[in-house]
Amino acid sequence: MQRIAGWWDGVELWVAGLPFVPQFAVVLAAMVPVCFGLAYVLDRVLRIALHLLGRDRAVAREVAAPVAQSPRIRKEAA
Repeated sequence: MQRIAGWWDGVELWVAGLPFVPQFAVVLAAMVPVCFGLAYVLDRVLRIALHLLGRDRAVAREVAAPVAQSPRIRKEAA
């Protein structure tokens, strides 16, 4: 664990020592894929959890379907 912590400290010091524009580019290049990956994993986990709890979109569609298929009332001219 000490090796990982030492490596991380070195990377952190390297990024902190860069001028602003390269620092911004390095952080952006590293964080965008990490954030997309985290969002994907959270989406999948929440989708599974909500499905197990019965609160997913499929259940909502089944409940909304009878309402959407109700007969339409036609207005008649007076």
